[in-house]
Formats: sequence, C-alpha cells, structure tokens
Amino acid sequence: MNSPQFKSSYGQQLSGFYTHLLPTPLKGARLLYHSEPLARELELDASWFSAPKAAVWAGETLLPGMEPLAQVYSGHQFGMWAGQLGDGRGILLGEQQLSDGRHMDWHLKGAGLTPYSRMGDGRAVLRSVVREFLASEALHHLGIPTSRALTIVTSDHPVYREQTERGAMLLRVAESHVRFGHFEHFYYRQQPAQVKQLADYVIARHWPQFVGQEECYLLWFTDVVKRTARLMAHWQTVGFAHGVMNTDNMSILGITMDYGPFGFLDDYVPGYRCNHSDHQGRYAFDNQPAVALWNLHRLGQALSGLLTPEQLQRGLEAYEPELMAAYGQQMRTKLGFSERDGQDNDLLTGLLSLMIKEGRDYTRTFRLLSEVEIHSAQSPLRDDFIDRAAFDSWYSRYRVRLQQESINDAQRQQIMKAANPHYILRNYLAQLAIDHAEKDDIQLLQRLHQALQQPFADRPEFNDLAALPPEWGKHLEISCSS
Repeated sequence: MNSPQFKSSYGQQLSGFYTHLLPTPLKGARLLYHSEPLARELELDASWFSAPKAAVWAGETLLPGMEPLAQVYSGHQFGMWAGQLGDGRGILLGEQQLSDGRHMDWHLKGAGLTPYSRMGDGRAVLRSVVREFLASEALHHLGIPTSRALTIVTSDHPVYREQTERGAMLLRVAESHVRFGHFEHFYYRQQPAQVKQLADYVIARHWPQFVGQEECYLLWFTDVVKRTARLMAHWQTVGFAHGVMNTDNMSILGITMDYGPFGFLDDYVPGYRCNHSDHQGRYAFDNQPAVALWNLHRLGQALSGLLTPEQLQRGLEAYEPELMAAYGQQMRTKLGFSERDGQDNDLLTGLLSLMIKEGRDYTRTFRLLSEVEIHSAQSPLRDDFIDRAAFDSWYSRYRVRLQQESINDAQRQQIMKAANPHYILRNYLAQLAIDHAEKDDIQLLQRLHQALQQPFADRPEFNDLAALPPEWGKHLEISCSS
C-alpha cells in the first residue's frame, strides 16, 4: 500500500477558525494497540504500526500534506453559555484522501497544550483513551454513526487527574470534527460572515447535493436535525448514555463524538446518570432526546442570519417525527414485530415497566426475548422476573401479538438477534481492560475489541464478556476527565 495522502481543506479555506500548532510528544511514548480492521479501511498496511512509522501515532512525525491545527469553537455546557472553548487537548493533523474519494480527518487527542486549553494540561490519560477507543468501536459495530479510534499510545509521561496517571494519545478519525459549537462561536462574536463561510464549507463538503438549490440552508439544517434525531433513537434503543451532551460535543454530521463519562445501561433505569458531575440529571439516559432538541435550537439560533424564523421552525419540526419513526422502527424490530400494530407501544411500555420494577438488565432482557418461540408457553425470560404473574400476563399478550406475524420462529429470531446485541461495552469490562492496559497487558483489551466487532453473534469463546456485571461494576463513578 502507498503512503496515505493528506490535505487540509479546513486550514486552507477557513483562515481564522484555528491556530496552527504542532503536537507535543510524550515522554517514552510507545504504541500499545491499534484497530486492524480500521487500519485496512484507511488503506494502511502493518508496517505503519511498527518503528519507525509508529512515531506518527505519538505526534512525533508528520506525513506529507499534514498541516496540524487546533480548532476554535464555543458552546453551551450543562445548559449555560460557556464562551470560547476549542481543541484544548486535540490537534487536527490533516484530512486523508482515500482511494474511493472519501476524506477522513485524523485527529490526535492528548497532543499537548493549545491556545484553547484554558486551565487544562492538554493531555489525555490511558484510562480515558482506552475507554474512547472501545466505546467508539462498540458503537460503530452496533451500526451507530460515530468517530472511530485507530491507535492507543501509552507513555511514561505523568499526568495528574484525581491522582497521577500515565499520559496517552488516541488517534481518531471522522469525516468531520465540526460541531454545533463552531457556529455558536462566530454567532456570539457577532461575525455573521464567518457563520456563513463555515456553513458554505460544510455544505459543499458533506451536502454537495444542496449547493445552488433554493432554500439550500433550510435543506441542510433540516438534514442536520434529522441526523441528530436518528442518532438519539440509536442511543436509546441500545441503552447508551453519552454523559456530556454539551453543544460543543454535538457533531454537525450527527455522529457520536467526544467520549467521556459514557455508559451503557446495566439494570434498566431510565434516569441513569453516567456522569457523576451531572448532579441535576440534565444528561440522564431518558433525557437525551430532549437535550438534543435543545441543542438543535441553539444551533438554529446560531444560524438565524441564514434562515428566517419560519424556516428555522420548519427545520426543527422535523425532529420529533424523525425521532419517533426511527425509535419505533428499531424497537419493533427488537421486539420481533415486522409489521406495525396499534398495541405495539403498550407491549413495549409494559415490558419496560416490568424491567424498571425489578431492575432487569436491559441488554440481557432483549437478547433473551430473541429466543422466544411462539407456540411455547415457557419463556427463557420468565426466570429473570420475581413477579411471575405480572410477567406471565405480559407474555401471553406478547405471544398473541407474535402470532400475527407472517414469518416463522427461526426467521424472527434471526432478525431479533441482529437487533439485540449479545455483547456491549459494560463499564466494568472497560475498567478491567484499563487495569490490565496500565500494566502493559493488552490481552483483555484485544479480546474485548474482538467481541465488540461482532456484537450480535453468539461466540462461546467470549461468553465471559456477555456475563452480567458484578455488583461493584454497577456503581462505578465516571468523571468528565474520563
């Protein structure tokens, strides 16, 4: 394979939107792990992950065409205007041009101080890097739009958080790192020309079909709204909580990015808070769709120089129908319903209510439901519930509903298992992988990564990674520094 080709359209077309800056290498940096499947997608052969080429992943070497820069943006954090933010510990190295015509940003996280670091040190720690690597890979293979993680670099460089930890770097890729907060930055600085310049840039790059069309900005904004709505539906159906849905963490492409104190549901608790700093529960699991809409309103405000109030309202009105359609379709599939029926919502609500009452595991419950046989009065799920009478009542109605379907058990089970994962990134598994990685042992990290690449498969060699969490694993507190 040839050397990857890079350019910097962001740097060349958006002067004043960033600061040129080289990464600051870590002491004793070394490549700990990389994603072989992603490397292949990026057209990188194995030689890129051994010396001397591995110096790229530690920010010690740049490739031809790279023009590293730190982006400036602003945002609302926990509902309050936070002012100027920006890449405080990340540097956009450049945009890889793939042979199929796509472009992928290479972004190095933990690359050192930037003008936007504020009180931070510009560094990442191994704990946070391992978590983001695994989470972004987990969501990608669940079919959820996300940034991807290519490499984990560890070091002997001390970094202080709640305690002294090992400095680390993560090379992540995405088609764009533009956020809602980029538009807010120039709106609040009263620079409408820059808001328009940025909008024209992202439209030309990612929505070329809208260029030159009447109501181009409305078409674009409406699509951003719909992408965000579909992303929220994806998160909710797999039980994923992001934890820090600030506007500076919201992607203009509707992808998941900026993994911090995220968490997948263990017991089904709708108000689950994965961020121990979220004292008010603003970013609780069940509040994510509402917060996303609030964030879209902030984006709409930032675009008010390009769209009339009526157009903004039209764009925002697309959110709820898109969210409900995507969520409804995905949940019907999880329940095994290929056709729409008026009782479907009651059956879903009934099951979720039983799960709340008894603290049933979200992922396990739906996975076991995938094994139900229409003509069997016995369910693999029954023994998971203490109130058998309540479960039996729900299950009898559920079986009647399944009998309306036109497919047989084997077909339905196959469809359901393709929608109900067997493996998710439980917090305790991530923590165990971190504990081993901090001793330079990547065996668990590697096994977990392999299992998460096929989350819907039954693979006996990974049965231990599908087990319910131990009690301590349900009560891990994750901070924003993660």
